[in-house]
Amino acid sequence: MASRVTIAVLAAGVAGFSPPAVSASGDCSAAAAHVVAETGGELLSVRPTSDGNCVVTVLIPGNGGRPKKLTVKVPM
Repeated sequence: MASRVTIAVLAAGVAGFSPPAVSASGDCSAAAAHVVAETGGELLSVRPTSDGNCVVTVLIPGNGGRPKKLTVKVPM
């Protein structure tokens, strides 16, 4: 079964999301800022992974309904 992160990354790719260029310092703040700017969402969490990626989770406002939670794995 595919992980939620994999599904979110595929969905983001279909939606036209392009991964940000992140500095080599190991800081995920640029990735988080890019995901928030691209989606118009609210940042929930961001964390680096041991494989050199950042996992960014945002809440995207719904149109009158519940917000949508999106988790995106982007290269660091």
